[in-house]
Amino acid sequence: MNRRTFLTGLSATLARAAASVPANNNIKWALSLGLWQHFRPVPFTEILSVMRDTGFIGIRLTDFPRCFETYGLTPSQMEKEVAKRKLFVCTVSFSGPSHDASKHDKIIADARRAMTVLKGFGAKELVVFTPPRLPPGADVVQVFDNMAECYTRLGELAGELGFRVGLHNHLGEIVEKADEIDLILAKVKPKLLYFAPDTAHLHLAGANVVAMLEKYKNRIVFADYKDARWTTPDSDVVLDNGKVHPKDSEEAKFFSSIYDLGDGEIDFPGCHRVLKSVGYKGWLCVDLDTARRGPRASYERCGAYVVNKLEPIYS
Repeated sequence: MNRRTFLTGLSATLARAAASVPANNNIKWALSLGLWQHFRPVPFTEILSVMRDTGFIGIRLTDFPRCFETYGLTPSQMEKEVAKRKLFVCTVSFSGPSHDASKHDKIIADARRAMTVLKGFGAKELVVFTPPRLPPGADVVQVFDNMAECYTRLGELAGELGFRVGLHNHLGEIVEKADEIDLILAKVKPKLLYFAPDTAHLHLAGANVVAMLEKYKNRIVFADYKDARWTTPDSDVVLDNGKVHPKDSEEAKFFSSIYDLGDGEIDFPGCHRVLKSVGYKGWLCVDLDTARRGPRASYERCGAYVVNKLEPIYS
């Protein structure tokens, strides 16, 4: 084989490899650190290698700020490891008892620290989770009023720091169902509280995913693309880290109901057409809770789905 033939073949190989991972143009693709908590511990640099190889250039940090201790890195050390691979930390999963007015000052202080750390990574969004669902009989009106007051203050702080706050819906939390999303977003000004939807949690809570994205398309600042269909396990769910969820538990059913992109019931092409209609430019996070053949295999499959099914619509 002569040099010209070798170089031509190498160029073709590299072109095929580049075409198999997300382009990261208008849409920037991320993954969540949360998946790795269900597997045996690995160095943070190994997670970054999987990101780099599969085309997911961003990561949302979960279990913040304990994640730095978990991986034995300071924020500045993590920033250096991420930056030298041309990757990004795009946000964190932030939560607090926003339904409790007496805790608001602490939540605001914690949020300031979180955004200060994120600013060092160049991030501009803070994804906010609501508290766990309350027992029957709780004063729902007061709870939502308290959350609205907290998120208003949080949105004002975020604006001062150059951030936007995105509300995240989640099963088992106060804001789970479509009408609960509607209620809290109606109570807070759009410029103070944006929407960071999770497609799987919307679908499993009975919402029409595409319709919800269409309804709030001008407030979306971050989103989790996660596929799902309710699936009842026929045996206990055993995680790679050794944790066992009995087959009749809610946890086992949830883990069994999360799938790689394209393997569930969610209309992602429809979601993508909504994003295209508003010229969305920002992060989408493939936030898997389970990876049946391991993280790398799942992210390769999800990346291929992005390239083959979604990028022809909008990239």
